[in-house]
Amino acid sequence: MPVQAPQEYIDRYMGVYDQGWTALRTERLTRAIDLGIVPADSAMVTMASTGDWDALTPKEKAYEAKRMAVYGAMVEAMDHHIGRLIEHLKAIGEYDNTIFIFSSDNGAEAMGQPVQNSWRNSRSLASQGYSVDYETLGLKGSFNAINPGFSSAAASPLAYYKFYLGEGGMRVPMIIAGAGIEVKNQLTNAFAFVTDITPTILALTGVEPAPARFGGRSVEPIIGRSLMPLVAGRAEAVYGDQDAIGHELMGHGALFMGEYKIVFNRDIWGDNQWRLFNIVADPGETMDLSAQHPAQLQLMLGRYQQYLAENNVLPMPAGYSFLTQVIYNALNNAFRDNILIGILMFFLLLPFVLVYRSKSQG
Repeated sequence: MPVQAPQEYIDRYMGVYDQGWTALRTERLTRAIDLGIVPADSAMVTMASTGDWDALTPKEKAYEAKRMAVYGAMVEAMDHHIGRLIEHLKAIGEYDNTIFIFSSDNGAEAMGQPVQNSWRNSRSLASQGYSVDYETLGLKGSFNAINPGFSSAAASPLAYYKFYLGEGGMRVPMIIAGAGIEVKNQLTNAFAFVTDITPTILALTGVEPAPARFGGRSVEPIIGRSLMPLVAGRAEAVYGDQDAIGHELMGHGALFMGEYKIVFNRDIWGDNQWRLFNIVADPGETMDLSAQHPAQLQLMLGRYQQYLAENNVLPMPAGYSFLTQVIYNALNNAFRDNILIGILMFFLLLPFVLVYRSKSQG
């Protein structure tokens, strides 16, 4: 953030998202099924953070639709400039000597304010040199970020988004292409993790991993796996059913084993419970299998504890809240530089605190 794009790109997406986030989320589920990205019977949940599009006024709908139009425009602008890079590589004779690995670091970002152009938010951003006016939205000097409704649509049909460990916050596309890649234009549903990128690059370039010791000091071993068996078409997967891959983020937890995933999402939009899903058959995480497969759940919980111990993951302090920490950081910085902005930030974030308190007490 801020999400920005040239006006010519924004113009192409004006009107595209006028039906709102719920319609878009449904449309993208259908498209994902048609493309074979998810199973034909895939379902999805409606996130608690997704507002009612039909409750918005025509003016509010127009503003929200433009926020998403700018997002679409930014993605196309990025694609355009990747194309320029490809043409340049061809022009200098390096295209056939290049491997492209394209991915994302996390799922959709949902930290945009539900009402971006509110008086309080407008004043706060204005003090930082940003405008949220509809007419210039997405241009240089404007601040824009899609809200939780369109973030959920962007991750369709997956649940959650960035900062949470639902598939919508973790599962991202990964494209490996280039003249030296034998398997072309094929889709694989094989599991891969971010730690696999480095060993894959080393294998592609013929570089040996670092030794166990260097310069008299020990070197952390690479824990990922090369994806070359997949890239070369020699295997359908590089992880087996008993291989466990864990992940922790601000007290959220997840662990993958074969087709199964356990996940724990906390704070406002989480439920603070471990859930078990078959993410191959149910990528939208709609059917908790904890009751049907208690042994699988316990096995994976044990492996998650092993992951925490092996990686020295510290427990979250009692009563920790990500949102409270964000508020504290914002107020601390704001009061240090500008008391008025600190007051505005307090009232801006107060509704979220009240939602969190009411949910935790309910």
